[in-house]
Amino acid sequence: MAYPSNDNVCDVAIVGAGLAGGLLALALKRKHPGLDVRLIDAGDSVGGNHLWSFFGTDVAEEDRWLLAPLVVHGWRDYEIAFPAHARTIAATYYSIESSRLDEVVRAALPSHAVMLGRKVGNVSPTAVAFVDGDRLEATGVIDARGVGDLSTLELGWQKFLGREIACDAAHGVERPVVMDATVKQIDGYRFVYVMPFSDTRLFVEDTYYSDSPTLNVRAVSQRLDRHVADKGWAGETVREEQGVLPVAIGGDFEAYWRSGGAKVAKAGMRAGLFHPTTGYSLPDAVRTACMIAGLRDFAGADLHRLTHDHALTTWGSRRFYRMLDAMLFRAAEPDGRYRVLERFYRLDRHLIGRFYAGRSTMGDKARILMGKPPVPVGRALHAIRGIR
Repeated sequence: MAYPSNDNVCDVAIVGAGLAGGLLALALKRKHPGLDVRLIDAGDSVGGNHLWSFFGTDVAEEDRWLLAPLVVHGWRDYEIAFPAHARTIAATYYSIESSRLDEVVRAALPSHAVMLGRKVGNVSPTAVAFVDGDRLEATGVIDARGVGDLSTLELGWQKFLGREIACDAAHGVERPVVMDATVKQIDGYRFVYVMPFSDTRLFVEDTYYSDSPTLNVRAVSQRLDRHVADKGWAGETVREEQGVLPVAIGGDFEAYWRSGGAKVAKAGMRAGLFHPTTGYSLPDAVRTACMIAGLRDFAGADLHRLTHDHALTTWGSRRFYRMLDAMLFRAAEPDGRYRVLERFYRLDRHLIGRFYAGRSTMGDKARILMGKPPVPVGRALHAIRGIR
């Protein structure tokens, strides 16, 4: 049974109003309309300044109800381009804008339940302590505040700078270009990512699979300027975003979990729930939100047990992807990493879809490893030694 309305007491407190926290709040309110759910964040909007994209196969059919109100762009296929291979792949692709997530969450929750501009000091399984001295008691608390201590993991990095451009004329891009690796290879594996939002509106992102998390914004911005100019996409930049995502090679999962609070339930990046190779967390955020929304009771200790065991099982099931990441970062020369992806994109489109969803079959894994590897065999074997 839900608590009576009380500013200092609630059923579920979600700390962190990013993608994972926002989806969790929506799922709980959809499945339990009477539940008193609070969504807490130090920022001034739900979702911040982000664009999230995903393949249709990333999300199970029974979970798509959660994303349906959020999708603002969709396509039936996408392109990839490498120096020796280009292809159009028949697979649905969708995008969600943070402004839409903010709008939908605010409509679903009472105004007092969206607690923005609130800085959190400490969290426990049943309470949130704010830095201003306030305290919120809850049946259960879920921490979704981004990453924990990444030093507990061995990582490569995916870093990017993206712009949404209102073009002066039609840009001529028909479908998303998920990877254009025909650009000069700099700072690891580099590609440009392009999405056409309309005939004159375009999102363009310069992305790097790098050994370093440092994003040289000025240098990348200049490269993006040149690329946009070379393509003839003149226009006004209406939004810009940047980010650095972890690419997991190995590490101590339990140490990572404890770094975010040993006994507190977690979701999203805080729980280590992201694809080891892409760094993307949306598919896992949907699965976690739907899993938690399927509960009847929300006691803090039970939430911790559930989310910990789910995250640990997921981490264990993805060792194959971490092994591939080890070969990409340890065995391939930085300016030759694109060959690994070029070879991958020659495979069956259904295999590619399952890979992005984190649901590769044993047959998929065998097929990915079959044939002449794009990295030296000796270096590949050395790279995967000791992967956890």
